[in-house]
Amino acid sequence: MTLTLTPISRIPVVNPGDDLVVLINEGLKRDDISLKHGDILVVAQKIISKSEGRAVNLASVRPSQEAIDLAQKIAKDPRLTELILQESSSVLRTRPGTIIVEHRLGFVCANAGIDHSNVGASNKSEQWVLLLPEDPDASARRLRERLEENSDVSLGVLIIDSHGRAWRMGTAGVAIGFSGIPGLVDMRGQTDLFGYTLEITQVGAADELASAASLVMGQAAEGRPVVHVRGFPYDLREGQFNELIRPEHEDLFR
Repeated sequence: MTLTLTPISRIPVVNPGDDLVVLINEGLKRDDISLKHGDILVVAQKIISKSEGRAVNLASVRPSQEAIDLAQKIAKDPRLTELILQESSSVLRTRPGTIIVEHRLGFVCANAGIDHSNVGASNKSEQWVLLLPEDPDASARRLRERLEENSDVSLGVLIIDSHGRAWRMGTAGVAIGFSGIPGLVDMRGQTDLFGYTLEITQVGAADELASAASLVMGQAAEGRPVVHVRGFPYDLREGQFNELIRPEHEDLFR
């Protein structure tokens, strides 16, 4: 098996309203990559959010009393705290500088995934922050449908972000939305090398691919927000992000 991940070169800085399909196709053409059946395009959340106009100027945010009170406890800007609360369904843990929340999309993360870094050349001020896409699955589906129309092949699209992890230091790439690929691959009922029947093994395939692509993208000023993937070892199928969410009644750490 060979899995090949190739960053698409020279994707320009993305601004609100930019057509990502055009930018991706131009990048594929520059790199002489022709899409084939089963290929996957992994896209950084930031350029999805930017193109969808999810940048917010903190100067426009009026914090609630709840946000003001919480911000005082954790030494955070109350305007940013207000946005975090708006993007979350519940607050799980707090400490100075950090809020751990259940995001409205269902996953647990720090600060509701809101980011100051690489918001954009025209938004250099720290007054600007970037929210996650409104509906990453829908964003992935729209990208996939248009890319398939242009290429006449069956593709997958994966949108990723960088999250911290319980029990381990450092961030890793994780899936936050996808279309045309499996989130989980159920191995239960299959046998291992010694004939033992697997009973609980489910592979988080979308997250595994997200982490691999994140290595190629980089985390700072690399400017590689799109990665072309060939050789994904599992059959493509229609998937949804919520298949990766552990139900709360099974979550021993809430």
